Amino acid sequence: MPHDTPLIATIVAGLGLAFVFGALANRFRIPPLVGYLVAGVLVGPNTPGFVADAGLANELAEIGVILLMFGVGLHFSLKDLLSVRAIAVPGAIVQIGFATALGAGLSWMLGWSMGAGLVFGLALSVASTVVLLRALQERRMIETERGRIAVGWLIVEDLAMVLALVLLPALAGVLGGQEQTDAHASGLLSLPASYGIWGVVGITLAKVAAFVIVMLVVGRRVIPWILHYVAHTGSRELFRLAVLAIALGVAFGAAKLFGVSLALGAFFAGMIMSESELSHRAAEESLPLRDAFSVLFFVSVGMLFDPFSLISNGWPILATLAIIVIGKSLAAFAIVVAFGYPIATALIISASLAQIGEFSFILAELGVGLKLLPEQGRDLILAGAILSIVLNPLMFLAIDWMKPWLERRAARTAPVEAKPVGPATEPGQVASVAATTKREDGPPPKTALTGHAILIGYGRVGGLVGSALKDAAMPFLVIEDADKTLAKLKADSIETVAGNAANAEVFAAANPEGASRLILAIPNAFEAGQIVLRARAANPGINVIARAHSDAEVEHLKGLGADTVIMGEREIARGIVEEVLGSKPELRRETAEPSVA
Repeated sequence: MPHDTPLIATIVAGLGLAFVFGALANRFRIPPLVGYLVAGVLVGPNTPGFVADAGLANELAEIGVILLMFGVGLHFSLKDLLSVRAIAVPGAIVQIGFATALGAGLSWMLGWSMGAGLVFGLALSVASTVVLLRALQERRMIETERGRIAVGWLIVEDLAMVLALVLLPALAGVLGGQEQTDAHASGLLSLPASYGIWGVVGITLAKVAAFVIVMLVVGRRVIPWILHYVAHTGSRELFRLAVLAIALGVAFGAAKLFGVSLALGAFFAGMIMSESELSHRAAEESLPLRDAFSVLFFVSVGMLFDPFSLISNGWPILATLAIIVIGKSLAAFAIVVAFGYPIATALIISASLAQIGEFSFILAELGVGLKLLPEQGRDLILAGAILSIVLNPLMFLAIDWMKPWLERRAARTAPVEAKPVGPATEPGQVASVAATTKREDGPPPKTALTGHAILIGYGRVGGLVGSALKDAAMPFLVIEDADKTLAKLKADSIETVAGNAANAEVFAAANPEGASRLILAIPNAFEAGQIVLRARAANPGINVIARAHSDAEVEHLKGLGADTVIMGEREIARGIVEEVLGSKPELRRETAEPSVA
């Protein structure tokens, strides 16, 4: 049996070292992705010891990007994308132009050509898909307005980079580089320069438009039909395989047939699939692979980095990092505020975009291949990418620190539009607080309800509980962070607090001190445990009811102070036994006893 297995060696070394250094980073309260990048540096060609196959690592990382964008598409409808076009399109274009100008200025100081400055600036202008989505997912913002703006902004940037990848080979000769004559180039990059600039642009836009039309007309019918057909077979294995085949197949087909990026193709596949009622199950089935391959993305980035370049290119690296972290952030902040959005939204967008990633690497490699960008430029882009990815979590900590000061400063100068309306006190009535500034996005106002129940989560379980509370005319409010669910609750005249209950400000708005009962309908026991501790600290006498999926989760929540923990599997068994042994109450009672641990 042959033992030359570079693929297996790359996966084992990448995931193994990523786990070790990710765990160490977590132990010292550093984001685990820093550990993943360190693992990549150690298995890269610039450090002694084992060297993983960089080509294979990049392809494995691309699978992670595909699956991640597919997952985002599952939670991001076309309606959501169109709802943020007014800010995402002009905002992304202006920010790309500003960052490109800053990069070109630095390249001029380094003595590079105009073409090198253009490639360098474009590479610094586009954010990393993986890093941005990871940051939004960790803060549970994907389905919020701020999350939609950030993702929409990212999609516009991706489309702009696709156009740049097409035009650069055609313009290489004009910009002082070498025209691409590779006959094996695929997708959009295979368009010959003889078409002319406007011919290449026209064909590019036509192919992208054709892909979108095919997905909206054909994909909207075929993809949900495939999912429903496979679901009716009853095979979980086939369903999982169908989800992965659709995600990877559409992404690959989009790249080969239409020249659209793999990530963009996967995003549209997920967005079309989101219209199916099976989209939540599809998201769950793709999650494990998505997490594993996104880790390999960070490892592959680390493999490209030469740590010794920090010494040889010290000040150019600092200047590059300043453009990415400070220049892009200030531009994004100013653009979002100029469009009338609140300070909190502007800070989140600016922090989300303060890094670069996969498209930057592709542009750098293309620029070097076309003799437009010197190899020093590629090294600066790689160093800037890694350092900005490492610093990105700190950017979010910085905006949390800056947000109160900026909002107080803005409040002194913002025009008052309306006076606040007092919150409702009747059961089921919606509290209404008008914004004192143009679009208030600060901490939610505190409810005036007392003796009420706080319902955390309004999914399948929370929805049933909420309906029963409303029918019984019991005063309650719901804490929920999904915009669609919040809109439905408000339409049903149910008081809500928008946000995640694990956040101190959000939970305080529900008035836990005056509440009589806390109902945790969310399935995440770890997050529920944090909320239980917060509730006990605010109101030691509050009655806490939670849900769990295992005996370990029951013990965990009971240990943190939950009064009653309902385990779904036991309740199902209890219902079945009551049906089967309905004539034997003593057995019914014996089965029902352990349902609450």
